Amino acid sequence: MVALYSALLGLFLLVTLPYWLLQMMRHGKYRAGLGQRFGRVPRGLAVSQGKRTIWVHAVSVGEVVAASGVVQELKEKFPSHRVLVSTTTATGQSLAARRFGADRVFYFPLDFGFAVRPYIEVLRPELVVVAETEFWPNFLRLAKRSGARIAVVNCRISDRSLPGYRRFRFWLPRVFENVDLFLAQTGEDQRRLIEIGAPASKVTVAGNLKFDVAPPKAPPIVDSLRESVSQSGAGPVLVCGSTLNEEEGSLLSAFRNVLANYPKAVMILAPRHPERFAEVGALVEQLGFRMWRRSLWGGEPISGGVFLLDSIGELAALYSLATVAFVGGSLVPRGGHNILEPALYGVPIVTGNHYENFRDIVNFFLGRNAVRVVGLAELPLTFMELIENAGARDALGRNALAALESQRGATGRTIAALVDLMGKGAA
Repeated sequence: MVALYSALLGLFLLVTLPYWLLQMMRHGKYRAGLGQRFGRVPRGLAVSQGKRTIWVHAVSVGEVVAASGVVQELKEKFPSHRVLVSTTTATGQSLAARRFGADRVFYFPLDFGFAVRPYIEVLRPELVVVAETEFWPNFLRLAKRSGARIAVVNCRISDRSLPGYRRFRFWLPRVFENVDLFLAQTGEDQRRLIEIGAPASKVTVAGNLKFDVAPPKAPPIVDSLRESVSQSGAGPVLVCGSTLNEEEGSLLSAFRNVLANYPKAVMILAPRHPERFAEVGALVEQLGFRMWRRSLWGGEPISGGVFLLDSIGELAALYSLATVAFVGGSLVPRGGHNILEPALYGVPIVTGNHYENFRDIVNFFLGRNAVRVVGLAELPLTFMELIENAGARDALGRNALAALESQRGATGRTIAALVDLMGKGAA
C-alpha cells in the first residue's frame, strides 16, 4: 500500500508540474526551499548532527502562531535537546525564522522516502510533534521506524475534510498506528478522529492552542498608523483581514456606504495571499477609492480611503486599531479564518457565514454574543449598526475577549501530555 501511495503521489506531482512551474514563474511561489523539500538537509542542521532533537512541524502561519507556546515550553522542559521547526509555506517559514531563529527552521520535505530519510538520519528525532492534521504516511512511518515518539497536537477534522478522510477509512488505521498520541481540539474532533481510524486509546481532548496565543509584539507600523489616524481626525477604522478573491468587491461596496456617512473613515484592507496584492490594489483604484499602499507609505496622514496592507506579518497587531474588525475567507465558501486575532484586543468582530474551518470557535463565540456572522446582504448594515451603536460595539468586543480568556489552558495540557510521552519513550 505504501508503494502504491508513493507512486500515486509521484504521478500527481508529475501531472500537476505545469501548475507548480507556472506559480514559480508568475509569483515565485514554492521556489524557496526547493532543495530542502527534496531532501537536502540545511548545513546548519547537519552541523549539530547527533544532538538529541525534538521536531515540531507547523504548516503555515496559523500553525506556527498556535504552536509557538508549545515550542517555547519544550525548549524549557528539555534544555538538552534542540527543538527544530519545519513549515510548508514560505510565509510560515518567514514567521518561524523570526520567532525561533533561522538556524532552527527548515522546509518540510515532500512525502517521498528519498526526501524524508535524509532528515530522519541527520536529526534522529526523539519526539515528533505535528500541528493539526498533517497525516503524511511515509513521514510518519519512517519517523516511527527510527524510534521517535509521535504526537499530533491541536488536531481538528473540519467539515470539509471529513468526507475525504472517510473515503480512505480502509487505509488510515495503518497510517495512524504510527502515531502515539492524538490531542484533539474538541470532543467532536475526538469523535471524528476515532471514526476515521485513530485508536480510541490514543485520542484525548486538550483544547485549542490558538486560544493561548498572546498578542504579538506590535511592529512600528501600528504606532505610525495610530498617530496618522489621530492627526488627521480619521475614523471609524475598519480592519478587513485575510480577504480572498470575490470578497474585496463586496467589502469595498460596504465601505462606500460608510464613507457616505463618515467621510474620514479608513479601511485597512489585508488580502490573504501576497500574490494578490497588486490585483487588489488595482481593484481599489478602479473603484475610485483613495488608496495608500503600505509598501510605499511614508507616514503621511490617512483619512477617507483605503490603506492596502501589502505586507506579511503585520495584520494581527493592526487589529488593535479597529473600530470594527472583519475576518475574511468567509463571505465565499472557503471555510473562514481565525477570529481569535482580533478577539485578543477586545474589538468587535464580524465574519461571513462560511466559517466551516473554524466552526467550533465561531459557534462558541456566537453563543456568547461575541461575534456577528453575516451574509453578503447584511454586511453593509452590520458595519453601519456597529459604527453608530457604541454600546453594542463595546459589548461585542468585551464578550470576544472574555470568550477567548475562558478557553485558555491548552498549551499546559499539551505540554503535560508530551512530557509524559517522552517519559514513556525513555522507559
